[in-house]
Amino acid sequence: MAVIVAGLPEANYAELPNGQRLHYLDSGSGPVVVFLHGSGSGASGHSNFKYNYPYLVEQGYRVIVPDLIGYGYSDKPDNVQYHLDFFVECIKQLLDHIGVSSCALIGNSLGGAIAIKFTLDNPSQVDKLVLMAPGGIEEQADYFHMPGMQVMKEVFTSGPMAPERLEDFIRRGLVYDDSVVDEQLINERWGIFQQQNSQVITSMVVPNMTERLSEIRCPVLAFWGVNEKMMPETGIQKLAKGCPNIRLTLVSQCGHWVMVEHRNMFNRSTDDFLRNG
Repeated sequence: MAVIVAGLPEANYAELPNGQRLHYLDSGSGPVVVFLHGSGSGASGHSNFKYNYPYLVEQGYRVIVPDLIGYGYSDKPDNVQYHLDFFVECIKQLLDHIGVSSCALIGNSLGGAIAIKFTLDNPSQVDKLVLMAPGGIEEQADYFHMPGMQVMKEVFTSGPMAPERLEDFIRRGLVYDDSVVDEQLINERWGIFQQQNSQVITSMVVPNMTERLSEIRCPVLAFWGVNEKMMPETGIQKLAKGCPNIRLTLVSQCGHWVMVEHRNMFNRSTDDFLRNG
């Protein structure tokens, strides 16, 4: 059982057919929107999207915010391989478990890669797709040349881990304006990080799906921060040219977390896209 972290809400659990237990938030009513968070130490659905999902609930959507397997309050098995297909399998089984046959997917980073693969595998289940600097459109080795990845390596290999080191990575690697990084966010992620095991990072495999982007037929809205440090900016052209029905928004003064740094713009734009395409 996960240890509860102050300020990080605990809600629902689903026992999946594959034996894993997934935690998820389920709020509101109306068309279903599913948020898929990114990877990294201490990540969870709520900590990634707490400035976004309540807004969509207020606008009349049913919002599902899972903690990915290995993260948040979900199971963190140390005897599995965290391949992209495993993440997709868990989300598919969760949505089937709670009876969601049609939804919009919103994903950033690893969550964006999961959203892409889920859509490729289950095209009839996804109405619309919202991506924020998604993974899965480069060779995995190319990500580790990015300055944010170098900061992550520096922070996490230069001494014993502490909350201050985690904060350093978030401020230097993930955002342009670090005023959005507050004590509560650090506490949430530190509390979850202490419950994680290294398997979720060391065994992660995310294939390059660039050649398959043309298979995505639903409308796509993508955001990309101009000051992105984690994802190669070649991804901008790959998305723009690869997806046949995409609207791509470049955001100035923005790093990896557009939904945090520019939350009001992101929320309004996403709501408009979900309503009007």
